[in-house]
Amino acid sequence: MLDRGCAALRIEVHALREAVLGGAATRLAKWHGWIERDAYRPSAGNLAQHLALRQHDIRPLQLALIQCGLSSLGRAQSRVMPELDALCTVLDALSNSDMVTPVPGERFFVGQARIAARAEALFGPLPRGSKQLMVTLPTEAADGPAFCEQLARAGAGAVRINCADDGPAAWRAMIEHTHAAGGITGRRMKVLMDLPGPRIRTGAMSDTKGLRRIHQGDALALALPGRLHDVPRGVAGIECSLAAPIHALCARQRVFVDDGKLACRVAQRAPWGVLLTVERAPPQKGYKLKPDKRLNFPDCALDIPALTAHDRDALRFALDHADGVAFSFVQRVGDVEDLHEFIATERPGRAQSFGLVLKIETERALRNLPDMLVRAAGRQPTAVMIARGDLSVEIGFARLAEIHEEILSLCDAAQVPLIWASAVLESFLKTGLPTRGEMSDAAMGARAQCVLLNTGPYLLDAMAELTRLFDRMPEHLSRQAPQHGPLASW
Repeated sequence: MLDRGCAALRIEVHALREAVLGGAATRLAKWHGWIERDAYRPSAGNLAQHLALRQHDIRPLQLALIQCGLSSLGRAQSRVMPELDALCTVLDALSNSDMVTPVPGERFFVGQARIAARAEALFGPLPRGSKQLMVTLPTEAADGPAFCEQLARAGAGAVRINCADDGPAAWRAMIEHTHAAGGITGRRMKVLMDLPGPRIRTGAMSDTKGLRRIHQGDALALALPGRLHDVPRGVAGIECSLAAPIHALCARQRVFVDDGKLACRVAQRAPWGVLLTVERAPPQKGYKLKPDKRLNFPDCALDIPALTAHDRDALRFALDHADGVAFSFVQRVGDVEDLHEFIATERPGRAQSFGLVLKIETERALRNLPDMLVRAAGRQPTAVMIARGDLSVEIGFARLAEIHEEILSLCDAAQVPLIWASAVLESFLKTGLPTRGEMSDAAMGARAQCVLLNTGPYLLDAMAELTRLFDRMPEHLSRQAPQHGPLASW
């Protein structure tokens, strides 16, 4: 043995195991009433154990285990207790203990098998053991089955319908064409409908054209709906589509406009809204104010219901025609419960079979993800989508890479599938030529169970490129052994 004897390592690992069991029991007591499907109970237990394990900084222990040729716990997410039990067994044997209890081998891979089965149920059978592809349908997909047939032949397992666009007539046509394509090709594609959630956007702007281009250091008025006329003269102003964010803002809190192109901070409140100071804008020409651009408020907890009236109409349609929905702007357990209540009232027969994808778009959603996962998956088939565009604005690009890893690990621990989304192969889809950066980004998507592509002129080429990439990645990904410090988010 090198720096540490077997006996010392054995004591430390056994103590860690007991601490994990104790921490997990506390969390499971909170979750107990949320788990309505017995099939998800072992997964919730593993998630609780993962979160308990990640409360400890085990990096020194991992190095000691590696030096002894033992498992470092770096890939224990989907099998926390089997990994710890196996370590205890080996260390007991090396320490000449009479307490050796072999760990059944089947315990090691049951978590990954559950993830694969749940991914197949939500996204369709995996082609040749690769990752599943989901494609956003354009409006033109309602015109006829040809486009959907091309998708099926190219290997798509699922299609996404954006409920912020078109309407029930077009949605119905898209779904009919999707099913027709499945009949022709023998490949039935799943249908996921994306609920848009509350639209927090810029609205009406100042009339003076000279006040529409904003530079760093400028003042910008963000007005309540209908209060733009009260903004002081000489100050550039724009309305917010909803009043709730304006009422929630406090001094010094940040406001981002148009996916972070304009970064502002609250200077003062006013009866008509808030006055912002612009801290970052495009350096030369500045930023031109436009309506219908996304607004983000990362520093304040917005108590806005995630399920809007429009969402309820779309959800009612989806319950009759689709396989599941993606839930935008979901931020707390109460949002999940609102959706559960609606489904149980409208279509009780689908309460435990209808698919649900939690879209993680805000920092608040990120903080509440473990609880939301158990509340959702405890009742119905559930997956997670990382909405990286919104999330990068909320938490910053520097932290986004770290959060990728944490969400990937969390979904493995919860034994639920993950969808890799937001601008995957965006340049390739538009030009037919990939960039080095987006190919590296797409390779990261191989660690998820499903990758979402938007439409574009070179969609079929992009699908073929992704399939080739994913067929090459598994042997490389399996070699990773992460180091685990304490989790920052949970």
